[in-house]
Amino acid sequence: MSFLRRILFLDAATCFATGLLLTLGASLLAGWLGLPHMLLRYAGISLLPFAAFLLYLAAKPLPPRGGVWLVIALNGLWVLDSVLLLIAGGVAPTTLGYAFVLAQAAAVLVLAELEWLGLRRQQADGIISA
Repeated sequence: MSFLRRILFLDAATCFATGLLLTLGASLLAGWLGLPHMLLRYAGISLLPFAAFLLYLAAKPLPPRGGVWLVIALNGLWVLDSVLLLIAGGVAPTTLGYAFVLAQAAAVLVLAELEWLGLRRQQADGIISA
């Protein structure tokens, strides 16, 4: 299995796990994190179809470049939105809430970087998908 496919599977697994955690545990997490439970729930719900899309791409022997670029862009948007959530002043997270938002944003940024490296590796190896 290629490096890119392994990273896409890892991204899918983390999205699915985080999506379930936020969707099912939003009310409990809201108190600990100081974030609105509906924000957490909707964020979790949004991750589930994204995880399915990641699985779809990862299951292909050669993930399509356009699909992977879309994943990288959406991951970048998630990171940007996470940071904006904290600096916009519309929420009042606890210290744990700040740590949670920043940690998941950092993890998503690392995944996006690894996906980009996987695309570069494919191109360097002469393996180019549509």
